[in-house]
Parts: sequence; C-alpha cells; structure tokens
Amino acid sequence: MYVPVATSATPRGGVPTDSGDSVVTLDQVPRWNDTDQSLGFETPFSGSYFPDPLASPSGADGGDGSESVSRFPVDHEVNSKVYLWRGNPWNLEVDAVINSTNESMDEAHSSPGLHAAAGPGLAEECAVLGGCRTGMAKVTSGYDLPARRIIHTVGPKYAVKYHTAAENALSHCYRSCLELLVENGLQSIAMGCIYTEAKNYPREPAAHVAIRTVRRFLEKQKDNITAVVFCTVSTTDTEIYKRLLPLYFPRDKHEEQVALSKLPADVGDENGETIIDERKIRIKPLPKKSVSRPPELLVDPLVSDVGMAHRNSSYLDSFLDPAFMSMIKDPDQRRLEQWEKTAEAQRGWNCAKLLGYGDLGGPPLSAAEEYSLHSRYLSKANSLNLSEIAEMKIVYRGGVDSEGHPVMVVVGAHFLLRCLDLERFVLHVVKEFEPIIQKPFTIVYFHSAASLQMQPDLGWMRRLQQILGRKHQSNLHAIYVLHPTFGLKAAIFALQLFIDNVVWKKVVYVDRLLQLFKYVPREQLTIPDFVFQLSVMFHMMSSIFVFMMLLCTMFHFQISMYCF
Repeated sequence: MYVPVATSATPRGGVPTDSGDSVVTLDQVPRWNDTDQSLGFETPFSGSYFPDPLASPSGADGGDGSESVSRFPVDHEVNSKVYLWRGNPWNLEVDAVINSTNESMDEAHSSPGLHAAAGPGLAEECAVLGGCRTGMAKVTSGYDLPARRIIHTVGPKYAVKYHTAAENALSHCYRSCLELLVENGLQSIAMGCIYTEAKNYPREPAAHVAIRTVRRFLEKQKDNITAVVFCTVSTTDTEIYKRLLPLYFPRDKHEEQVALSKLPADVGDENGETIIDERKIRIKPLPKKSVSRPPELLVDPLVSDVGMAHRNSSYLDSFLDPAFMSMIKDPDQRRLEQWEKTAEAQRGWNCAKLLGYGDLGGPPLSAAEEYSLHSRYLSKANSLNLSEIAEMKIVYRGGVDSEGHPVMVVVGAHFLLRCLDLERFVLHVVKEFEPIIQKPFTIVYFHSAASLQMQPDLGWMRRLQQILGRKHQSNLHAIYVLHPTFGLKAAIFALQLFIDNVVWKKVVYVDRLLQLFKYVPREQLTIPDFVFQLSVMFHMMSSIFVFMMLLCTMFHFQISMYCF
C-alpha cells in the first residue's frame, strides 16, 4: 500500500538541493489510488503494531447495518489527488509545504530541518510577520527549498479536558493552510503531522482530524487542488495513516462498506470540525398545518394599544426550545441592572472623591471580567520589552519570608510619577507578580522617603487591584510597610473603607528594619542604601525624642519636689 521513495531518484534537472538531498517530484510518489499496485515494493508494512481494519473479520460484513449510507463515499477524482509518502517533506517539489511552528514562528520551534534546508532568509521573513495565532496560518517564500512557498501554522496544546477545543483548533490549522494554498493560486501541497510531542497531542486522533479535514476540503475545492501529500517521518505515523486513509478515502465499494463500522461516531461537520450540540441554535420548525390563534387576537388592536394588548405567550413558546431561550436575557433588563450598579457605586465613591482620594466610580467587576482583564494585560506584557521599567527598581523579587512565602519588594521612593509611563508600569507589575501569585506570597513596601514624591490616587490603586485579579487578593499573605507616615496610614484606611476591606487589612506597619527582619530575614531582601540611612536616622531621632521626654519628666519631677 505504501512505498518509500529512494533519495537516489532523479532530481529536478539532475541537481540536488543545497542540503545535499535529491529533489523528489510528484511523479515519483505513488497516488493513493495506485497503492494497490505497489504492495510488492520496498518496506511492505505488515501492520504488526496496528491491525488493518479492512482485513478485520468484524468489518467484512460491513458493520451492524445501523448505517447504510457512507459519509465518505468512493470518489476516484478526490482519491487521485491524495499521496502518502514517507520522507522529508522539504525535498518534495510541490507548490507549498507546511511548517508546524509556535506563536512566535521562531526557528527553535519549527519543524525539524526546515530552516537548515530553506536557508537564513526564512528566519528573517518570519521575524517580521508578527507571529501567528493557534489554528491560523501564514505564508512565506520557499527560499532554497524545491517548494515555491512555505505555509506556517500553529497547532494546539492538548489536554483531555479540552479535547473538543483541541480537535477543532487542529482542524482549523489544516483548513487554514489549504485555504491559503488556494488563495495564492497554488495547487499542490505537502503536509507533515501538525502536532508535536511537547504539546501532548495523541498521534492517532490527530491523524483522524487531518485526514477528514483534507477530505472535506477536497470535496469542495477539487478543481483548484492537484495534489495533497501526507508526509510521515516515523514508522508509527506511517502505520496510522495506512490504517486510516481507507476510512476517509475508500478506493472501492468494499472499503467504503467496511469503513461504515470503523469510522468514529463523530466525524465532524461539512468542514471536518467536531459538532458541539450545546452550541446549536435549537428552534423547532413551524408546523405544516395552520394553528388557530386565540379568539382575542383575531382582531388587530389599534397601534396605540399594541403595547397593552394581551398576548398568549404559549403560542410562541410552542415553537421555541426553552433550553435555548433560557440563555437569552432581555437587553433592556441587562442595561438597567448595569446602570443601577453604576449609580450605586457612584454614590459610594463621591465621598472619597471629595476627600481627595480620586475617582473610585464604576461598579465592581465580576470574576469573569477580572480574569479577562488580567489575561489581556498579561498577554500584552509578555509581548513587550519593559526593561526600562525594570531598571527603575520600583518592583522586584526578593527571597522568602520567615514562613517560606515568596517576597515581592516595592520601593516607594523610586516611583517617580512625573517621568513614569503608568500604563507600562502596570504591565511590568502584572508580569512580575504573575509567577508568585499562584501561591501565598508577601509584599514588603519601603515607604522611606516616598512622601517626598507624588503618589497615584486611590482610583488608580483600585484599577491596579482589579487588573491583578482575585488570585492576587486571595493568595496575599501580608503587606509589611516600613517607615509609614501619617498620610500613608490615612490612605490605607481609605483603601480599607472604599476599595477592599479584606486585602488592606493585611497591612502590618513596622518602624524599624529590625522589626521587619522578624518577618523577613535580612539575607532574603535587597535593600536600597538610603533605606538603611533613613532607618538609622529614624532610630537616632527616636532615641533623642525618648531622651528629651526623659529630661522633661525629670525636670517636671524636680519642680514638683521644689514646690512641695
């Protein structure tokens, strides 16, 4: 059924590729229709690992008879465009080859051997394409390959819990590649397996998705495509494709009949994607016979009385599935609820605004809204270079506290509001906090000399807390504040009062570094020099204050004794 083509085959024009491998033309690769005549060739796989379903006794009778119409009937025209070939796809002389890559389209995560065969120009072009999303595809020049174009696509990560989503994303990978092929006026394509071991996608389910997606696409575009070559580079993949191709591309009525009992229960829709019943719009068809309406509705009411007319809702309900209608909420009702939340929140925040704490208006976000907001900021932060913010050392990682929780250090004096891009700073904060907020963590805030700088208002602090999300709030162990001032304590009290009473109740004030070291060991912190200097100064001032109080007490005692 399958033949590996020797690399000594006649190359294009007799000239090997730059990598030293000979170019293989489609004439040297057997069509799927012709594989029966190729059984005596080299490497006749016996199917020792995977039994051939077409040779299985259970399939000889065509199944249990529950389904007599094949979902993939014999189509010799479509079969003539399908090839199965074991070898390096970069040696094939076709219009396009597929590269399975990652979102960044970098060389390290591309299909093995592609960049070495194509040359350095490929990496340079990929670098300016702006990446590629999962399930999508982008096209570049073929450079030193025999192929004219390279179509890059990003396969999904696989998890059993999200099996259906992964299937549909993988199907979209193949379909996007084939659509780009047609859009660019190309007619032949070689495709390897668009999945990687690192993404944990099982081989056989991936092959099912690939073959059925190609079959559905060829049924619609067979006039625009001349060849689709399934390329395999391992014995395991080759055996899988040998077993599955007859199910989706039967070459005769016998294979078509046997496939009825061998195909999976779900072979997708007209595009090969998995059908999800919960996403269907379930509206029952209108009855063929006319349904009599209630007598009071036979006479049309006046236009002015339309809104007051009584209607029997059961008449419409008889045509609509309640499971579908229950998903819909009246838009006017949604707007009213949103306005009421906003108005209620604004009434509560007016007091804070009058006290000079900033605009705290707006209703609280739901858990889903906070998650979506955090995800957007994290995605943007990971795509940007924020090194200039990191160099300011406003927020940076410390060690662990006395209980083993990771520590994040915040230096208030480094927060130069006049020359700081707050939006980029927020992105930096989200990026720095993300690795540690998955478990309980601690924040150490050095307020030393911070009162000399302008600070953001509480409205900005509230927005930052929403962006960090609820996981940050629930896993926060404590906030240790060194050298607090009266103004800071008032601001934190306002945060407790107007924003979040739970999170800001975790603030612990410490006046000296020695006190802080009881909670976080000295060797676990990188402390700026001016914090040490201010700590020494505060200690001296405190000592002088105590000494003066002691002198005053003694002086008062002596005067009292003199009077007596």
